[in-house]
Amino acid sequence: MVVAATGIAAIFYSRGCARSKLQLRQKLCFWTGLVLLYLVSHTQFDYYSEHQFFIHRLQHLVLHHLGPFLIVLSSPLPILLIGMPEKGRQFCRLAAQWSPLRYLAHILCNPIVAVALFSGLIGFWLLPSIHFTAMIDWRLYRLMNWSMFINGLMFWGLVLNPGPVSSAHLSPGTRIAMMFAVVPPQIVLGAMIFFASRELYPVYTICGRAIGGLSAIGDQQVGGIILWIHGAMMSVAGILIVVRKELMPQKLSAKRQTS
Repeated sequence: MVVAATGIAAIFYSRGCARSKLQLRQKLCFWTGLVLLYLVSHTQFDYYSEHQFFIHRLQHLVLHHLGPFLIVLSSPLPILLIGMPEKGRQFCRLAAQWSPLRYLAHILCNPIVAVALFSGLIGFWLLPSIHFTAMIDWRLYRLMNWSMFINGLMFWGLVLNPGPVSSAHLSPGTRIAMMFAVVPPQIVLGAMIFFASRELYPVYTICGRAIGGLSAIGDQQVGGIILWIHGAMMSVAGILIVVRKELMPQKLSAKRQTS
């Protein structure tokens, strides 16, 4: 499924690029994000993520943060639509007009709901009992990874590049506040994992760790730091992008009008 989804996205985007003019930055963002998502989902990296907690956290950092972040920055939707066959575009137009889907999108694009889903999904899959089951059941494991990726696309799409899919008209201040709001839960979760005095995720010990010489507690501490620091850093990067793209032009324009 990962190969099919990645291949289809690559074909549609390539066809769209051939029919339109894009900045090099946009292409780099899309292809880097797509390649990273593929690498952590369908290579040896995926095997290591099943056998080492901190590598699993790196995988989810890409699936939930970095990969969707880069793809959203490329503003790929118009290009993907151009690259689709005509029937595919018709289907997308019909889906966008379907009332239940529009109502669901309206709910999911509510700032409070979006923040709660983004933070809550991280915490849910890190509950020790849930995490144990997800790591030994391949169907639940795939659901976990896909849910993280899709939720990442939704959240970063809403705060970085709100457009016709979300139909949300959020002010720059609201979007910045949303990115600030998801930082404390990640810090708290990361700190709880880092400072835990016992093994929270024994599934990695039971199945065998990929890297010898690193204790269960040490593995958890590295994973906690990744969640604690690097996840929050993505929000900082997003805030800087919104400030530069949305607020700086407004200030420059106000200065010109007053001068």
